[in-house]
Amino acid sequence: MSAAPDPLTPDDPLTTKEGWRRFVDYQPEPAAPAGAAQRLSLTPGQRAAQDEARRDYHAMLPLVNTPTIRQVLTTGRLLVQLNRHQISARRGLILSGASGTGKTTALTQLGRTHERAVRKRHPGRKHHLPVLYCTVPPAATARMLAVEFARFFGLEFSPRTNLPDIVNAVCATAAHTGVELVLVDEIHNLNLATRSGAEVSDQLKYFAERLPATFVYAGIEVEAQGLFAGVRGRQIAGRFTLIASTPFAYGTAEQRAAWRSLVSTLEGMLRLREHRPGTLVSLDEYLYQRTGGMIGSLSQLIRGAAILAIEDDTEQITRELLDFIPVDYAAERANAATKARPATATRKQVPA
Repeated sequence: MSAAPDPLTPDDPLTTKEGWRRFVDYQPEPAAPAGAAQRLSLTPGQRAAQDEARRDYHAMLPLVNTPTIRQVLTTGRLLVQLNRHQISARRGLILSGASGTGKTTALTQLGRTHERAVRKRHPGRKHHLPVLYCTVPPAATARMLAVEFARFFGLEFSPRTNLPDIVNAVCATAAHTGVELVLVDEIHNLNLATRSGAEVSDQLKYFAERLPATFVYAGIEVEAQGLFAGVRGRQIAGRFTLIASTPFAYGTAEQRAAWRSLVSTLEGMLRLREHRPGTLVSLDEYLYQRTGGMIGSLSQLIRGAAILAIEDDTEQITRELLDFIPVDYAAERANAATKARPATATRKQVPA
């Protein structure tokens, strides 16, 4: 059996071309659990290796194609086509919503999908980088942003290098490597009410004018952060389409069906020996209460439970096991009105 591609490491963040390439290339392979008879025939080392592979798989479950992701993919790829022959005033996309609603996932999936499509069309281009991904640093300045763009390409500059030289080097490298899509995450760190924030906004606009690429931003509730306020904000509002990333709702029959479909898709990805299909779907209301409809919280809950089920050798996810999986503070607040989890619950200890 061929080895699965190595997952991302802290030394290769997505904000570098090496990390981004690894992300685009990485395709987790389902590690089917051995049956009881086959497992008995394995050595302890082989069983440990198989369990480790399945824990790694569940830690990085494949992406679920949510409605937000589908909208981002459709709109983003359409804008790339519309902008391809534009000289200026290219149209862009902003993804805005609360934390945990899958904004970064949708943003990076757009980039991954686009890059894989470009690779398929042009298989012989070894040094092609159709996607650039970066984040806006906290309290960013225009120079800091330019350095983030440069860091993606592996360009290094001394502290004395002036901003125009950095920008020119970035633009030349982007043109040489065929950048078509620029993804800028954490855009909520940009505050147009401050001088440095306004300068960062101007720097982004300058990059957008210099680079023949489509710009896509993602951030936490950017409307409330003043991104569309003032002269600069009105210019952004006039050029960018806004997609809201929201939690799943659970009020209507249609909304509950969509939530159950999401849970069913995640459950179908599990690779546990004793798990009964449909168990998680039958817990859909409980899962919604625990997560507040946040896909990030749901993913954490199910992935964590799967890993514990392998460690405990129970090989199935139950309501009792899910009670032990921590979720983020926002999800806990959403669940505050529901019955508190039993404090006396116990679970099987992990063998030493």
